[in-house]
Amino acid sequence: MISALSKEFFLYLSKSKILNRAAKKWGLRLGASQVVAGNSLETMIVKVRELNEKGLVCTLDHLGEFVSSEEEASAATAAAIRTLEAIAEEGLNSHLSVKLTQLGVDIDREFCVHNMGSILETAQRYENFVRIDMEDYSHYKITLDILQELRENFQNVGTVMQAYLFCAEEDIQKLQGIPLRIVKGAYKESPKVAFQHKKEIDENFINLIKIHLLSGNYTAVATHDHHMIARVKQFVEEQQIPRNQFEFQMLYGFRTELQQSLADEGYKMRIYVPYGSDWFAYYMRRLAERPQNVSFALKGFFLK
Repeated sequence: MISALSKEFFLYLSKSKILNRAAKKWGLRLGASQVVAGNSLETMIVKVRELNEKGLVCTLDHLGEFVSSEEEASAATAAAIRTLEAIAEEGLNSHLSVKLTQLGVDIDREFCVHNMGSILETAQRYENFVRIDMEDYSHYKITLDILQELRENFQNVGTVMQAYLFCAEEDIQKLQGIPLRIVKGAYKESPKVAFQHKKEIDENFINLIKIHLLSGNYTAVATHDHHMIARVKQFVEEQQIPRNQFEFQMLYGFRTELQQSLADEGYKMRIYVPYGSDWFAYYMRRLAERPQNVSFALKGFFLK
């Protein structure tokens, strides 16, 4: 059972700029190599090709947080564009995932929108799709606002809806026609805006999936919970929802046997594949979700 204390501890560490900078010098330590597909584009390409050969599709995330200058945001934009180019050049079956904070939304909104436009133009040229990852609640509204602005010119962009937010059901009704990834949520949010108990989050998670699917929208069901997956499989069968209207998504390195079994059953199974040197905050949030991995992580640290 995940203790609230453990979760809060790892989420606290994930926000440390000092530890994040140090981790870039460490390389992939603390067991992070199990869930991050390498530091470089070249290493990532090898990993994605291996997944594709197993019948698994991907979405790539060039990791990066704590962006505080336009230069850093521009570099992140260039990295995202290069990732899209590599997907096309290497013939990989993968989308792209990006975070608006990495692209400068906290520096200047219009600057961030411009960066997203450059990324989406590249993706459009290669007939690819870009997902805007949802971050903490302080970025929730601006993310949806920017998404709606981008959708005026680009149809190849979607975002994420977090089931622990009270407002998720109302907002998902406003996102008709937009491909959404539906998740439970990985940040620590106030009881004023988010459910705090697993049972409530689980029920809202299923509720949001049903709403989006029944409205005819493409839906990415992102969970490692086999109970939730079984409920979705039963629902789409009962409602005769075609398999080309939804997919399952999981994180790289987690529940790999379940990933493969879903793909073997004929479901589209997309793996969220993070890569790059800026891995620390991402990994701490994964430990917050699964602190049972801590002993393994520490063992990985001391053995290197």
